[in-house]
Amino acid sequence: MTEDGPFFHGTKADLSVGDLLTAGFRSNYRPEVVMNHIYFTAVADGAGLAAELAPGDEAPRVYIVEPTGAFEDDPNVTDKKFPGNPTRSYRSSDPLRVVGETDEWTRQTPEGLATWRDRLAVLREDERGTIIN
Repeated sequence: MTEDGPFFHGTKADLSVGDLLTAGFRSNYRPEVVMNHIYFTAVADGAGLAAELAPGDEAPRVYIVEPTGAFEDDPNVTDKKFPGNPTRSYRSSDPLRVVGETDEWTRQTPEGLATWRDRLAVLREDERGTIIN
């Protein structure tokens, strides 16, 4: 089944309608990795969580995006954690075009964010044997 959207991308970047999001930047979760894909979801709350976890002091933002090319299920989530893609997470090597912004997503509590950051730290520790903040 092919997803039709709408699609969302969470970030702390201040973007405008028409801007293109592209691959080739450092991962928000593993800064030593340069990303070959741009990631997005059909779940606004998922994009909001990604925005809140992104590095920086800027406000988290959720943009409505449209893929400009082919995309696939995010294998980092679907194959490793949630077979069948119930998180509706995707990636593309082609840009995403910003078509709007939404504020209709659930914000995490400070405690919820701390829990997510702890989970990410554990994942990084498992991958490399040391915690990287």
